[in-house]
Amino acid sequence: MGSSKINDYSDQQKLIAKFSKALAHPARVAILNLLLKKKSCICGDIVLEIPLSQSTVSQHLKELKKAGLIRGKIEGSKICYCINELEWNKAKLHLNKLFKITVLNHNCC
Repeated sequence: MGSSKINDYSDQQKLIAKFSKALAHPARVAILNLLLKKKSCICGDIVLEIPLSQSTVSQHLKELKKAGLIRGKIEGSKICYCINELEWNKAKLHLNKLFKITVLNHNCC
């Protein structure tokens, strides 16, 4: 999408799109589930739980971090990841707003 067109959308629509993009891969959902369960995790530990290579897990972590859903803290030579509670709650709020919209036409097709 061209940068000139992005301003045609509301802030809420842009946030929902950002969070949805981050959630659009099952590996990222699995990583989020793992972080929610364990509270925090080193990338190497995530690789042991998710059936993907370290470089692929790192790419998924990068996308989740870019969306703001997770944070990474350097601990020595490793990075410890956890849920970014502020953005997580913002994602829940905006996604819930979208899903609360009532579908009016039940006889679509």
